[in-house]
Amino acid sequence: MTEERITETIDASGNTHTTHTVVTESEKGGINWIVVLLVLGVAFVGVVFLTQVSDAEVAKDNAIAGAAEEVGAAAEQVGEAAQNAGDAVENAVNE
Repeated sequence: MTEERITETIDASGNTHTTHTVVTESEKGGINWIVVLLVLGVAFVGVVFLTQVSDAEVAKDNAIAGAAEEVGAAAEQVGEAAQNAGDAVENAVNE
């Protein structure tokens, strides 16, 4: 809302002085705070989302590494079993 105030004063000598005052009230102050809070809220949600996605990627990578270790251990056991079978066959042939 804008209001214009005009004040006329006459001094003792008879001189007239006019003063113009314009008063402007801004109603956007509350809206600006709402926008700032909304932007901060969206930024917070974005950070939380990116953190969760990052944690999910780490968990996936850890699961893949664990599975690879298990496959490696199983392959080692198969190799040892094959070596033992080969040794058993060699011993049976030699006897």
